[in-house]
Amino acid sequence: MHYTMLGRTGLEVGEVGLGTWSFNSSVYGPLAERDAQQAVHRALDRGINFFDTAPLYGDRDRHGVAEAVLGRALALSRRDEVVIFTKFGRKPTEGNRANFYGVYAVESVEESLERLGTDYIDVLFFHSPFSDDEIHDDVWEAIDGLKAAGKVRFIGHSISKIQDTQQMAQKWAQERKIDVVQVVCSLLNREAKTLIADLGAMGIGVVAREALANGFLSGVVERESVFPQGTLNARYSRREIVERVEQVERLSFLVRGEIGSLRRRPCVGFLIKRISRWF
Repeated sequence: MHYTMLGRTGLEVGEVGLGTWSFNSSVYGPLAERDAQQAVHRALDRGINFFDTAPLYGDRDRHGVAEAVLGRALALSRRDEVVIFTKFGRKPTEGNRANFYGVYAVESVEESLERLGTDYIDVLFFHSPFSDDEIHDDVWEAIDGLKAAGKVRFIGHSISKIQDTQQMAQKWAQERKIDVVQVVCSLLNREAKTLIADLGAMGIGVVAREALANGFLSGVVERESVFPQGTLNARYSRREIVERVEQVERLSFLVRGEIGSLRRRPCVGFLIKRISRWF
């Protein structure tokens, strides 16, 4: 594992991290907790030291399921040897609606700390705000209070709908309100290329999420693959699945021996230092 500094945060992280969206969630189909915990332990064994989670990673009855699973899996680890990202602003139990205001931020962080079994969060991300109108002014004061209390170290923006929200990320970066961003970035989606360059020049840490294109770059998806109803990839038609698989095949000369070797391993997110080779 190669390690690098995450922007100006001073956090030293591996070039590969483990995302937890699939932990006890239906996003990629059923996953038993023992398998999720095994994925965390195998990640640690291989030098992975940063983990990404969120209260949204749960189901309609329980939010924060992935945080709780991750917290239990890391229970025997030395806290100073791992970097934990989590988010706030959306919960599945509340219909995923936006809640980016002060009281909610504090409540969400307190709940996340309890589930994760820790007393601080390394990076707290706004979870996919879709417009400036969703951000309440009091959220920044609340965040400053959480940082002053030592409960949150750095602030990030997990970006969705990039065309609508990239200006928000740039503005927050210029105002030094955020230290890190997460963007969708993979060989199949390079929409964030310009934003990555702009924010990187400001010293913002950039983390690529969905770096394996929701599994299509993992080497396990085939033309005939069928995704269970209710899972994320069930949104694709048969034609779209075939097109994406063919696209991956055309790119195989870039990933042979690297992405291809990830068969049967946990899905991972790549830091931008690794992604940057692909442009």
